[in-house]
Amino acid sequence: MNPQRRQTTEEWDFDAVIGKLFDDLIITDERGRILTVNGDFEKMYGQPSHQLVGKTVAELEKQRVFYPSVTLRVLETGEKQTAVQQTKNGRRMLVTGLPVFDKNGQLRWVICLSRDITEPVRLREHLAVLEKEVNRLQAELEVLRHDRMTNEPIVAASKAMQQVLETARKAAKVDVNILLLGESGVGKTALARWIHQRSARAEGPLIEVNCGAIPEALLESELFGYEAGAFTGAQRKGKPGFAELADGGTLFFDEIAELSPASQVKVLKLIQEKRFYRVGGTETRTSNFRLIAATNQDLEQLVKEGRFRQDLYYRLNVVPIVIPPLRERKEDIVLLIRSLMEALCRKYGVHKTVDPQVVDWLTQLSWKGNVRELENLLERLVVTTESTVIRMDDMPEPYRQTGTLPAFRWEKGRTLQVILNEVEREVLLSVAKKGRTTAQIASLLGVSQPTVVRKLKKHGIRLHG
Repeated sequence: MNPQRRQTTEEWDFDAVIGKLFDDLIITDERGRILTVNGDFEKMYGQPSHQLVGKTVAELEKQRVFYPSVTLRVLETGEKQTAVQQTKNGRRMLVTGLPVFDKNGQLRWVICLSRDITEPVRLREHLAVLEKEVNRLQAELEVLRHDRMTNEPIVAASKAMQQVLETARKAAKVDVNILLLGESGVGKTALARWIHQRSARAEGPLIEVNCGAIPEALLESELFGYEAGAFTGAQRKGKPGFAELADGGTLFFDEIAELSPASQVKVLKLIQEKRFYRVGGTETRTSNFRLIAATNQDLEQLVKEGRFRQDLYYRLNVVPIVIPPLRERKEDIVLLIRSLMEALCRKYGVHKTVDPQVVDWLTQLSWKGNVRELENLLERLVVTTESTVIRMDDMPEPYRQTGTLPAFRWEKGRTLQVILNEVEREVLLSVAKKGRTTAQIASLLGVSQPTVVRKLKKHGIRLHG
């Protein structure tokens, strides 16, 4: 066999191997002049390979065909160098330069091996942007979660409410199941958030499940999640359920009495085992959550009627906390009005106050809708009143004071002056319906017109017609 031919074949095989291992190869002499190239330089560097031979790397670096030149670094240091190179057509190359010395130790050649890393770099940069955005959104969610939990007023001026908070404070310290009981609107959800915030799981999620708002057909998929393709309309990647999302935090079942018998069985098993399967899945999943449930119904009576499982009732009713209705804790109403007004004024960017006469009147109402009804009324008044002071004339018709209401009866804490002010106001309101001007009202009451003007202003009464 011809030795020359064998050498050529071996050289060709070597070039083929190099071509497979690296996107391109450049060999330069000791002055940085390119002797040979291998690879698709037109794709990587925007110039055909044959145009590079004979040029110096310093010249190509100056033209920004590639930057920085790894070859120049090797020539300067006499050592192996690696760097990420930017090419003229915007690609990123991972380049390693290797010095080659002759038998006298003189640097004769530099071999640069390159790998195109454009797409991995772009992917990493894209992921970095996504990670930054996720961190920003998480920070915003944390702020919203904190605001949501801390801005809701938990007022406890009354002895009854102080006892509620004392029990809740003790229960919050341990991972015991809590059942919140009370009429609609008394603040069960706010108390659940208050308990979570003061528990060892405060840094974890609080996942709220409104059992009355989820159709029975969807409860299982919403509670346990589902795998990809589990049913028509399912997300391609599947979806975690409430139980999975609550891992490390608190799972709050609101309106739990609304669960159907079939759903009660599934919830009971989840509470007992804290293990479950996603819909369409075969992998057992676990969730370490703390349970709080709430209802405005009498669960014990529902158990007697066979409408609620007794075993589930006992699982929930480890620490029951009954929140009294607002009509039984009138001492809280004044502080609630103040707290709610501050929150509503911040929300709508206004500054409004409630006339003391109105505050005193609101404490006398029955509030069948409890705190929620009071909040709704105040929000309506903040939005609709033009004056900075909310007066009795601003009250919607169902909440207006009339002369036949028992506001004039004496109760503990109501002074004679308060009662007299109420009587005076009601008299003015009654006479104002007959006398359309201050002069007419003064005549009917047997007082001077300036007195009428002053008292109308005092009580916030505006004449109409």
